[in-house]
Amino acid sequence: MPALNITFTDDELEAVRAAAAAEGKSLKQYVHDLPLREQQRTAFVRYAAVFSDRHRDEFDEAFPGEAPPAAARRGEAA
Repeated sequence: MPALNITFTDDELEAVRAAAAAEGKSLKQYVHDLPLREQQRTAFVRYAAVFSDRHRDEFDEAFPGEAPPAAARRGEAA
């Protein structure tokens, strides 16, 4: 199975160890999970942005005083 060696300063490694311990994981498992978690976070943010864009007009209609209208946020004339 492929492996990866990562170099940390002493302070960085201590911070990563503390983060792993806070999650109840081994250092190896914690570092393994980080890029996977980042992929999930990125996919969620991408989906949330698309969802927001698709439903912005509905939100503006339902809550007219809550935020500037979508057209104003896009730089269109009000």
